[in-house]
Amino acid sequence: MAAFRLSSSSLNSNNPHLSKFKFPSTITSSDSGFWTNWTRLLLFRTSLPSSTRRKLWISNVAKDQQKELKEPVNGGVVDDFDSFLPDSASVAASIKYHSEFTPSFSPEGFGLSKAYYATAESVRDMLIINWNATYEYYERMNVKQAYYLSMEFLQGRALLNAIGNLELSGIYADALRVLGYNLEEIARQESDAALGNGGLGRLASCFLDSLATLNYPAWGYGLRYKYGLFKQLITKNGQEEVAENWLEMGNPWEIARNDISYPVKFYGEVISGADGSKQWVGGEDITAVAYDVPIPGYKTKTTINLRLWSTKVAPEQFDLSSFNVGNHANAYAAIKKAEKICYVLYPGDDSLEGKTLRLKQQYTLCSASLQDIVARFERRSGEALDWESFPEKVAVQMNDTHPTLCIPELIRILMDVKALTWKQAWDITSRTVAYTNHTVLPEALEKWGFALMQELLPRHVQIIEMIDEELIHSIVAKYGIKDHELLQQKLKEMRVLENFELPDSVMELLVNSVESAVAVDPIEEAEILDEESLPGKEEEESEDGSIAKKIDVSFKVDPKQPKMIRMANLSVVGGYAVNGVAEIHSEIVRTEVFSDFYELWPEKFQNKTNGVTPRRWIRFCNPDLSKIITKWTGTKHWVTDTEKLAILRKFADNEDLQSMWKEAKRINKLKVVSFLKEKTGYLVSPDAMFDVQVKRIHEYKRQLLNILGIVYRYKQMKEMTLEEREAKFVPRVCIFGGKAFATYVQAKRIVKFIADVGATVNNDPDIGDLLKVVFVPDYNVSVAEVLIPGSDLSQHISTAGMEASGTSNMKFAMNGCVLIGTLDGANVEIREEVGEDNFFLFGARAHEIATLRKERAQGKFVPDPRFEEVKAFVRSGVFGSNNYEELMGSLEGNEGYGRADYFLVGKDFPSYIECQDRVDEAYRDQKRWTKMSILNTAGSYKFSSDRTIHEYARDIWKISPLLLS
Repeated sequence: MAAFRLSSSSLNSNNPHLSKFKFPSTITSSDSGFWTNWTRLLLFRTSLPSSTRRKLWISNVAKDQQKELKEPVNGGVVDDFDSFLPDSASVAASIKYHSEFTPSFSPEGFGLSKAYYATAESVRDMLIINWNATYEYYERMNVKQAYYLSMEFLQGRALLNAIGNLELSGIYADALRVLGYNLEEIARQESDAALGNGGLGRLASCFLDSLATLNYPAWGYGLRYKYGLFKQLITKNGQEEVAENWLEMGNPWEIARNDISYPVKFYGEVISGADGSKQWVGGEDITAVAYDVPIPGYKTKTTINLRLWSTKVAPEQFDLSSFNVGNHANAYAAIKKAEKICYVLYPGDDSLEGKTLRLKQQYTLCSASLQDIVARFERRSGEALDWESFPEKVAVQMNDTHPTLCIPELIRILMDVKALTWKQAWDITSRTVAYTNHTVLPEALEKWGFALMQELLPRHVQIIEMIDEELIHSIVAKYGIKDHELLQQKLKEMRVLENFELPDSVMELLVNSVESAVAVDPIEEAEILDEESLPGKEEEESEDGSIAKKIDVSFKVDPKQPKMIRMANLSVVGGYAVNGVAEIHSEIVRTEVFSDFYELWPEKFQNKTNGVTPRRWIRFCNPDLSKIITKWTGTKHWVTDTEKLAILRKFADNEDLQSMWKEAKRINKLKVVSFLKEKTGYLVSPDAMFDVQVKRIHEYKRQLLNILGIVYRYKQMKEMTLEEREAKFVPRVCIFGGKAFATYVQAKRIVKFIADVGATVNNDPDIGDLLKVVFVPDYNVSVAEVLIPGSDLSQHISTAGMEASGTSNMKFAMNGCVLIGTLDGANVEIREEVGEDNFFLFGARAHEIATLRKERAQGKFVPDPRFEEVKAFVRSGVFGSNNYEELMGSLEGNEGYGRADYFLVGKDFPSYIECQDRVDEAYRDQKRWTKMSILNTAGSYKFSSDRTIHEYARDIWKISPLLLS
């Protein structure tokens, strides 16, 4: 039982505010009206002026006897809610209250779903207290704030994370036990929020957790997808996609802010005023409405915000006349057109309609978020509004190129709405926006067709043209104009506008420079106009032989190629900082992807190696290992200071630690066994090595290399006697998971192939438990939280130089899983920290890839005989009647689309299978393997998202922690 008292340093019983709210001075959790009185008490607090509210506390009576209640210090505005630590009785009362008065279900019964929603709503009450206080504090202090814009936030379930961060897990477990339920059982009723797909979204969510935990003033912005990416089913036909239903029963963690909405425009035209001002008019108008999700920090009152936008139109756009005459589709056409913007994450973009929808999504995120940020800046500035100080109060981080339209959108707002000049708007924007690059894949460096952009966002195209012109002048200023070949090469690589004529101002500059040269030195004129110095010049000069036309020939466009807008280039040009996400990736960004920009602006480029939150990825998902870490490091502080994990190194050979470590691993493996049986029907042995590759299905991530290695293993087994198999091979359960994009045909073929291999191998009586292959459907955060703690070996085997960083490698290492991989992404740094002997390395190096591809094109590649055996075995029909010719054919030939083994599966295959033999050898020595496992956890100290966020805050955003007192 808990009792709570209202305390105040400024109010007394005669105060009119108190007389309006008649409630007892002390309320007790055992009282039947406890939660009603508690809610009225909170409502009373909210009704007070902020100056009075800050002097009101709600305190635990028992705690009052232990310490004197003190007023906030350091300008804090949060009440002394450290004293309000509810016990299990008050939490149970809260849950019962919400089951009755915040109903999402019928009143009769108290089933699992109803219990989950009531539990979540009771947790949300506590989050809102800290959430509102954090927001109020940020408003009052008006410090610089970071805004993280991402098309994805892969959050996972919120309940266990929230009560874990609030340090209420035990109390909620006890409360639910009293109500007849188990906490884990209740938590499983929650659907994963379908707001992301892969590492990009999971990184964003880890960052929000760290920002809150470290008390940095920051918000996240995203879109509220109704159907997510898709829910993945694995059938006899391979992957099938159905819509996610995560919002079907509502989302107890979000709050609709119906009073916060912004107009978003598409199409229309731009009208010029007599004073040169621009006005974007007409077109299609929608409304973006805010939905807020509280993000609590660990052991702190700071609770930041993830604001998600949903789209709609005004009710007047429902055509009642059409509806009443039976033309129903036309009646709600405008509504559906607006709503579908937030239906699906990454809609298929093979069609013009799909491309248009994706561009609408990106602009909606940027426009609504920037309007919100600008409005907040104006409100906080008050009468002291100074636009020049905007970059000193706001940092906008673009998570990859999807939010790149932030750059022209902020300029549009500043120029067209706030009446700033181009020079002012460009200067402010280029000091406000920063860009994180997540890929070196050419197809992932976004480009948009100029025609589509011009039709959909005509004002932004004008602004992008001005940015492109600014860039050209910067290039000319750096390299001059005498060397036309150099200038042409720089413009071809660096311009935002691809395959475009030079702007008039640049042409004028070039013409004037040539004319000046002619006037000064007639001999130099001949050199400048010589055909050799004007590449691309036609054999016969134009009729008038003008210098302008000769220069134009030198920089001509290709009419056969489309005009494009390069979003990555726009991000680099418009941003004040550009960072890669692993040391090797950042080096590739500097020396290959954006080498010309690095030469022009070296000060912009940084590395910020990714990280993951140790709260969700060890502390909450692996409680048994967490207890061991706490015992052997001698502190609980490793949860927020992962450097302390390195203490484990000195105990890696300790037999007691190894025994405890193996026991924790077995407990987690038994959970995986139950999970796989439930989700796939396959029963596996916990005594086998659990070999896991779970990530987005893509050719460069090379799930195909993994499954071909398994096929080779299976083929060898079939050629041996039982005794020979058992002597050579360690029993393995090979687990796959991940989604192939709905229109990515080759990736879906890989999923089908893995499932077919599993169906054959798992039902082969000759093999038994020696080898199992399982594809887990619908991989998400909650699935990862089961699989990762129970994994022995994890595969991170992308073609070297193609994975920006990876974060699942960090999660596996944190949980004592040994990695096999290439020197790619964060693997490089993980191997350095865990030790070369504790990482299984194979494959070509990043600097070798270009040469290997060139040799392949020249017909110099000679495949390993074992690789040829595997392909022939697959084609033999052993895995069913499906035709795998397209899949196997992609690994053959020396050139052509979908051929020539672009991702070097054949090249790395022999190295890979030989490395897997070393894995078997190491696993047989369980003492050695356990030591490797411990050293992987110890070496993962560097890969906390807390460290990454500290570096972003210090080096890019220039923000400081703001601790609520």
